[in-house]
Amino acid sequence: MHITTRKYDPLKDYEKLLKVIESEGEEWKEYQKAGYRESLEQSLTYVAYADEKLCGYSRSINDFGFCTWVIDLLVHKKYRGNSIGRKLMECIAVDLPGQDIYVMSGVDEYYEKLGYRKEGTIFKIE
Repeated sequence: MHITTRKYDPLKDYEKLLKVIESEGEEWKEYQKAGYRESLEQSLTYVAYADEKLCGYSRSINDFGFCTWVIDLLVHKKYRGNSIGRKLMECIAVDLPGQDIYVMSGVDEYYEKLGYRKEGTIFKIE
């Protein structure tokens, strides 16, 4: 399997990326709203392809050069276990050398496996 990563191109990637999101079911339903397309375009977004099929993506936001927050990281279930998530995370680090990068996570064990250090928690204001 040949894996490539690159910056997101809305004209080439959006419909394919939406299919990956849809494959996650109810948990990712919010990401199928029309406004998410603009979020992808305004963010630092990367896509991963396995043999020319879009199989994952990451979306990050830059806090005006202070730090970067990884908001979304998703790899299609069929392609997990092939280091695709790691490759997407490496894209961010390469493009933003020396900048602190933080991950908003709902799956801490995955990021611990990658060797990242847990730092703090996150709360939702209701």
